[in-house]
Amino acid sequence: MVFVAAVCSLVYGVVVGTFAGGTQLWSAPVKCVAGLLLSGLICLPSLYIFACLSGSQARLVEVAGLVAGLAMLMTILLIGFTPVAWVFSQSTESVVAMGALHLAFLLVSIYFGLRLLNAGFSAHKDRSGGGIKVWMILFLLVTMQMTTALRPWLGKADTVLPTEKKFFVSHWLDCIKQSNESGSNERNSASR
Repeated sequence: MVFVAAVCSLVYGVVVGTFAGGTQLWSAPVKCVAGLLLSGLICLPSLYIFACLSGSQARLVEVAGLVAGLAMLMTILLIGFTPVAWVFSQSTESVVAMGALHLAFLLVSIYFGLRLLNAGFSAHKDRSGGGIKVWMILFLLVTMQMTTALRPWLGKADTVLPTEKKFFVSHWLDCIKQSNESGSNERNSASR
């Protein structure tokens, strides 16, 4: 399952990289794989603890298998979105629009992956589910932070990885603000 998730992430990452081209053609796929696998790995210990607190009978290897299944389903869904992502990457220059599109695809895939994980825990007699639901929020936050920690995914940059630390919401708001400012400058120069 991890292998399938890695291959699917690579394919999706190539499509992400076609938006900017250049170094993004190899760095975006690597970042997609790293972001997904690191998110799962970082969150695995807390999932196991929350599962135990929720009364689950799952062993660590079974919990790891559920996380691998989550990653595999997420990336298979992302593969389904690749034709749409490719069309938009070839027909728009807006980093904000492409970021929003990829974010929407990621959120949809996370939703279905988390549903699979929840169903897997139901089979292991998870009584309360509260701990698992807390973990789902944690996983979502970690995955969203990976989009910023491993930036840039879209567009061009002087470095392959960021040189400054940012919270994902701050980064996204900065990108939107920067896009609005550059759009305003282009309109002003066109009107002169």
